[in-house]
Amino acid sequence: MIDTSGNSTDDAVFRKVARRIIPFIFICYVVNFIDRVNIGFAKLQFLQDLKFDDAVFGIAAGMFFVGYVIFELPSNLLAARIGVRRTLLRIMVLWGALTIVLMFVRSAGMLYAVRFLLGAAEAGFFPAIILYLTYWFPDKRRGRIMSLFVMAVPLAGVIGGPLSGSIMSGLHGSFGLAGWQWLFLIEGIPAIALGFAAYFVLDDRPADARWLSDSEKARIAAALSAARAPDAHTQVRLVEVLTNPRIYVMSAIYFSVFMALNAIGFWIPTLLRQVGMHRISDIGWLSGGISVCTAIGIVLIGRHSDRRMERRWHVAGCGFAVAASFLLLPLTAHSIALTVALLIVASVGIYAALSLFWTIPTAYLHEDAAAGGIATITAIGAIGGAVSPWLVGMLKASTGSLYIGLAAIGVLLSLGMLTLLWILRGPAGDAQGAADVVANR
Repeated sequence: MIDTSGNSTDDAVFRKVARRIIPFIFICYVVNFIDRVNIGFAKLQFLQDLKFDDAVFGIAAGMFFVGYVIFELPSNLLAARIGVRRTLLRIMVLWGALTIVLMFVRSAGMLYAVRFLLGAAEAGFFPAIILYLTYWFPDKRRGRIMSLFVMAVPLAGVIGGPLSGSIMSGLHGSFGLAGWQWLFLIEGIPAIALGFAAYFVLDDRPADARWLSDSEKARIAAALSAARAPDAHTQVRLVEVLTNPRIYVMSAIYFSVFMALNAIGFWIPTLLRQVGMHRISDIGWLSGGISVCTAIGIVLIGRHSDRRMERRWHVAGCGFAVAASFLLLPLTAHSIALTVALLIVASVGIYAALSLFWTIPTAYLHEDAAAGGIATITAIGAIGGAVSPWLVGMLKASTGSLYIGLAAIGVLLSLGMLTLLWILRGPAGDAQGAADVVANR
């Protein structure tokens, strides 16, 4: 499954690195995303059990990202200092434990509080992994590697959808617990186990890896050094990152991507029920089928982007496809097949856009600034994660229509993609060229 582009002996070295570290962080991200969005399945039962409405669910889903945003930057700066092993130990054990605590929720206030703490615990996970990959892979290889990593999200849907549906249907009422309580209990445990495993499985830097020979370490160092050749226009330090308006432009673009990402992650189960699917287990399996198509699509798009060394139009094209799908959904309200087709297009598009977006800022940021820059973009962008479920939930509660909120997100995503094309203009669409333009504008 894992392949990297390049030439000569370096290919073998980077394939070895990819085989060693990608499967483990891939599994961690699968568990991460299952735990992040399983509330979307749990709501199919707990809204009735706890007498909540869609507005309460939207706020609860968004509260996760409030905690996430507040602690994102300090968490990633700490990760740069203490390394990914200790970072994943801290983050994954805490988020696994808090996922289990969700089974004891009885009020809206408690739901909001636990979701906030869950976001605070998880803050720094994704940017820490993005930062970690910059220590092991040069820019020209990172598009495909990122697409492989982000493929964990649709795989989480392949596993999480059927698993969540089966848990909630099969265990409902066992030992006096509702199906949604079993869901949080069972899906919280793997995160705790993986957090402890990360400390022993991963190495913080290539220089620390006993499984690499000295010559292999030297090749990796040389490739990374060549990719970071000093350039006054592209090597940006942390202080400059935090005062550079272009970083905030990238954050705004990521904001629009994150809004659409969460709209898909949280509302697919509800949307499938709305168009005529009522059995939770069937919704779970169909969600898994959508995720299979998504996994295939993002790898193909990532490979094509790497071959062309073009990022900007690939990201924008995917974003426009997602926006169009959201806007067309009302026309398919009476057809499960057509609704699923649009959801596949939207799901492939948003996850491909997510993976390829990160090749742009990581090509732009100097190693010293990468931790702060990545965290700044993800923190501000993740505000979209808080706004998205709140906006859709509020509009659904007040109008009765899920489509109005999704259409609004589609329009905002289109604006984000237009901003991307206007601001990040570079020669031949090269990610590094785009970064040069950003630095000089």
